[in-house]
Amino acid sequence: MRIAVLGGDGFVGWPTSLHLSDLGHEVTIVDNLSRRWIDTELGVQSLTPMDSIQERCRIWYQETGKRINFHLLDLAKEYERLKQWLAETKPDAVIHFAEQRAAPYSMKSDRHKVYTVDNNVNATHNLLTALVETGIDAHLVHLGTMGVYGYSSVGAAIPEGYLDVEVETLSGDKARQEILYPTRPGSVYHMTKSLDQILFQFYAQNDGLRITDLHQGIVWGTHTDQTRRHVQLINRFDYDGDYGTVLNRFLIQAAIDYPLTVHGTGGQTRAFIHIQDSVRCVELALANAPAAGDRVKIFNQMTETHRVRDLAELVASKTGAEVAYLPNPRKEAAENELVVKNEQFLALGLEPTTLAEGLLDEVVEVARRYAHRIDRKRVPAVSAWTREIAKSVDTDPEATRLKPAS
Repeated sequence: MRIAVLGGDGFVGWPTSLHLSDLGHEVTIVDNLSRRWIDTELGVQSLTPMDSIQERCRIWYQETGKRINFHLLDLAKEYERLKQWLAETKPDAVIHFAEQRAAPYSMKSDRHKVYTVDNNVNATHNLLTALVETGIDAHLVHLGTMGVYGYSSVGAAIPEGYLDVEVETLSGDKARQEILYPTRPGSVYHMTKSLDQILFQFYAQNDGLRITDLHQGIVWGTHTDQTRRHVQLINRFDYDGDYGTVLNRFLIQAAIDYPLTVHGTGGQTRAFIHIQDSVRCVELALANAPAAGDRVKIFNQMTETHRVRDLAELVASKTGAEVAYLPNPRKEAAENELVVKNEQFLALGLEPTTLAEGLLDEVVEVARRYAHRIDRKRVPAVSAWTREIAKSVDTDPEATRLKPAS
């Protein structure tokens, strides 16, 4: 297939692009490189050294003989160019990763909230409208988030996107309906993914677009089979308090003898998936596209759930690291359950990668190899959800600031 990977320079987009190219698809990455500009804004860099996207694609061709093309384009701002590119390229499938992906970054300030909504919602809507206007029957696969559901539980497993409900009619009879599972986003970022759902629902029913929405858990790990082929194909690896994902951050903290920072009680239960499984799920979704006129196909793209404090204790027991309990910068319940259904991918043949010791060791080894690139001041999670919460945030878990003389 001809596949456009929007946001293909990112944390999940890059290994997905390699994976699909390796399978023999004709892949084009479309990206505005905004994630690299955000590194500059935050004064932090990927733990792993990243070449330019052009150089990464050149190395892939050198190693495999397969080309990945790159097109510089801002989906949220350049609608006419997007429409023209789609009309010329006529992709068979479009993988949509082109959204600002960090909840903490989306809550840093009013500017970051505005940017996240403008970028994410406009990018998604521009893409949907352009697909309709060009008449291209491309299968759209979108990377969403488990965070659209919220993290509370009513004692029942969260279904894959849709909920069967019973409502009382005016005559007093009972009528059954299938609705999108009610959203309860925990940040501006998660809210944009909730808005995406409504946009997808409309364009699927109104224009017959074929759409798959992947509600993904927290991604961990470093390598896929493809990124291991050459040192310059390595994936980006975020460790800072805004973009670093919790398990990867714990493993990096352990590698550099930094306290494992657990916020609040650590009783927050999260859904997880390894990066190798993430790219495999995209492959499975592409092979099982809905037909025109079908409802949006929704998968829960996760393989296991864990409490944050349990993860910290697991990493501490393996590495001897210290666990530090700090005030929580997020506005969320101190404890929550999370029971999730993910039968669809399992039925399609996904063999889940769980928290295997070898893979945990791999992350620690990568962190130690590039430890000289880590700025310890960027490790704390300091972006607060409200002004009140900001007053209690601990910005110096290592207590490195000079203390006044007593």
